[in-house]
Amino acid sequence: MKKRLTKKQMIIFSLGQFGWSLLGGIISAWLVTFFMPTAADRAAGATQFITGGLVIGGFLTIIGLITALSRIFDAVTDPLIASLSDRSTNKRGRRIPFMQFAAIPFAVVTVLLFCIDFGAGSWANILWVSIMIVLFYLFMTMYCTPYNALISEFGQNQEDRMFISTSISFTYLFGTLFAYLPFVLAGGGVKDGQPTPKLLTGLLYKAGMEYQMAYAWSFRICFIVLAVIAAVMMLLPAFKLKETEFIDPKPTNENVFRSLVSTFKNKDFRVFAGSDIMYWVGLTMFQTGLPFFVKVSMGFDAGLVIVFMGGMSILAAVFYPFVTKFVKKWGKKKLVIFGFLGLAACYAITAISSIPGLLPGEGEANGLSWVFGIAIMLLSALPMALLGIIPQSIVADVAEAEAKTTGQNREGMFFAARTFAMKFGQSIAMILFTSIALIGGIEVENDLYPAKTGMLIAAIVAVAFCVLGAVILMFYREKKVMKIIAKEEDAAFLKAIENEKE
Repeated sequence: MKKRLTKKQMIIFSLGQFGWSLLGGIISAWLVTFFMPTAADRAAGATQFITGGLVIGGFLTIIGLITALSRIFDAVTDPLIASLSDRSTNKRGRRIPFMQFAAIPFAVVTVLLFCIDFGAGSWANILWVSIMIVLFYLFMTMYCTPYNALISEFGQNQEDRMFISTSISFTYLFGTLFAYLPFVLAGGGVKDGQPTPKLLTGLLYKAGMEYQMAYAWSFRICFIVLAVIAAVMMLLPAFKLKETEFIDPKPTNENVFRSLVSTFKNKDFRVFAGSDIMYWVGLTMFQTGLPFFVKVSMGFDAGLVIVFMGGMSILAAVFYPFVTKFVKKWGKKKLVIFGFLGLAACYAITAISSIPGLLPGEGEANGLSWVFGIAIMLLSALPMALLGIIPQSIVADVAEAEAKTTGQNREGMFFAARTFAMKFGQSIAMILFTSIALIGGIEVENDLYPAKTGMLIAAIVAVAFCVLGAVILMFYREKKVMKIIAKEEDAAFLKAIENEKE
């Protein structure tokens, strides 16, 4: 019998999630914000590195197209890395060696993506971002797919699995929150017609750097520091935890194609994956759009983005210790559906705040702006807690049930499919948001910039995806899965769903 992880070791494991969610948060928060600045950002000193507007077929932005094309590459690498991990016979384990290899390149590529300056609107910028975003997702897959597979393998019962899921949800939230720090330290605004640089921008400008260059490099310096922190966090579990002490590795003998097909033959996983894609579309549209909702819809300074994101994260974290108790009382499926509907309500309020004429324009926030901002923070807390913890444990449940039923240990493939669902959902969100945000946009020097009409439509679309995710998950057979994997100590979890249909 292999050892169980102690609580301390589970927390060390969760630090890896802090690292990769920090890097993922940089892309979610900054890929669009950095390369598709608002009119106010341009006035404050931002450079339009990539041509804006709906320039691809009249309905797609260049950033949207880049993101979409990177998914084609991902469609190959996700199952390939998962299969290599599931089939690995490495003496140090099937997962840890991949994590050790990928962590540093993952962090480096995240920074390099933003380190371009071939001139405003240059096609060389487009080529650079295209290459770097593909490499970013490659190394993300190489780290995250094996890492997530360990959730199922390290969690030897429901209590351990829920503790790990709760721990990594804490680190996911705070990793994502750290990605918003540049809003406080970098860039700048405009006051009385003059640029007002923030801390790093002002220091670089005083040091003799040209203002627009100082504006861009203030963000890059933040990204470098954050990437170093992320790399350290990702390496801690990779070198502190010895996989083979806790897991008896049993490599699968299926090739990548057979393993992928077998994974998607699982009806309950197909239902979960469909629902999960809807979740990531809705969540990413909100996370990507948060800087724009804060600035364009509510009229706040960009620095308040981290205040709202921090408020949501802290309030969500307050509910984390109670999620396991909620699961014991109501089961996982009902709580995830509740989370979907709660997020939909949150996005509905965001949509109302974006109605043209209801709130003042950029830089003119009033008391009503604060009412909307606080309402969104309060309403999002419990749904973010539920959706941050429970879905990971559902994948682990389905993967374990499949292993017990078929004898094939393809945890990596299940979590690769979940990672792909995440990235696929994020990509759809990027395409939709970057296009929708420009509807009714402000035109300056032949470029379009996001305006309230686009924000309103984007929020409504996010509502629709969340509701659809809830509807799809209704078809998940939680009781059937739990009866296959339940151990004696899991009796309370089974009791919560005893009235469910199999």
